[in-house]
Amino acid sequence: MDLVGQTSPFPLGLEVERAEGIFVYDTNGNKYMDLISGISVSNLGHGNKKIIRAVQDQAKKYMHTMVYGEHIQSPQVEFAQKLTNLLPKSLNSVFYTNSGSEAVEGAMKLAKRYTERYEIIVCRNGYHGNTHGAQSLMDNEYLSQAYRPFVPGIRFINYDDIDSLDAITNNTAGVITETIQGDIGIKIADKQFIAALRDKCDKVGALLIFDEIQTGFGRTGKLFAFEHYDIVPDVLLIAKAMGGGMPTGALVANRKVMEVFTNNPILGFISTFSGHPVSIAAAVASLDELIDRRLIEEVKRKEQLFLERLKHPLIKEIRSKGLFFAVDLGNGDFVKKVISNVYKKGVLMDWFLYNEESFRLAPPLTINEEEIGIACDKIVNAIEESA
Repeated sequence: MDLVGQTSPFPLGLEVERAEGIFVYDTNGNKYMDLISGISVSNLGHGNKKIIRAVQDQAKKYMHTMVYGEHIQSPQVEFAQKLTNLLPKSLNSVFYTNSGSEAVEGAMKLAKRYTERYEIIVCRNGYHGNTHGAQSLMDNEYLSQAYRPFVPGIRFINYDDIDSLDAITNNTAGVITETIQGDIGIKIADKQFIAALRDKCDKVGALLIFDEIQTGFGRTGKLFAFEHYDIVPDVLLIAKAMGGGMPTGALVANRKVMEVFTNNPILGFISTFSGHPVSIAAAVASLDELIDRRLIEEVKRKEQLFLERLKHPLIKEIRSKGLFFAVDLGNGDFVKKVISNVYKKGVLMDWFLYNEESFRLAPPLTINEEEIGIACDKIVNAIEESA
């Protein structure tokens, strides 16, 4: 482990041998239920045969050939066609990136270039990635203090607060927000706020940019969470579950908006490995599986099963949207105990960056009724034993 850079002084240290379905297996033969999906990446679980076959088949044909879209690569074209067919007509152009953070970086540049303004508005308690530009959108002082100065021109508003929208003006290039805030512990905006946000951006000519990196590809019971609100963003940011376990991301916007990357200057946003054919072949297979197996249609029922089975007097509240849960225990030390104890029972859970009093659940969408029951029983037992 000393040879691999770490992000905390206390990594979990689980040595993975293989993963299949909702389970991760370590080198000692122990089996763990993965209830976080690698932070909402493995929406189809682990070891999906169609995704693996797509990766293998594409690797045999060709891998990296040329950068910046100079070569027409069939996985890129196929995924863009399939995805845009499922989206509102205005979202008809896909710009590939390597990750969610890079998609955020691209969105910041796109908004500035398209509007010829420099100000970016972002909601407090949001999380949009950890590259320098993306972290400029974070208002958490503990996580940010060591890396200042950040990108100038960033202004913060309150999520789900219509009065705060007055900060959006003719100086604003774009407003970036999660459709559902994740790392504060699942905060869901009122429909009136999202509608007012859309109206305000229209009035001042700012781009409305929805970060669906964590909530996309069925996680909330819709293909994308913005569909719960009956409005359409100008730019949609995707990653995580997009690649079915392979690294990739993208911005999706109207072709007229996206074209500004091609001129004045040319090569307005470039990345050597973006749209890598192997990753995008996996994305095609993953999207096909998600739609063909009608997994999104099962999310609401599975959410209710969790809510019915996950009951204990020490649970203060459960906030959820689809298979995306924050279980509030009211005490950070207690949360740590529960996560540690449930790990010993063979269940993987996690916490939130900005909410130490709740733990995170985001299981694969493929989890079945029996597995939900077993998982909930183990969590409830861990809560009881940790009290």
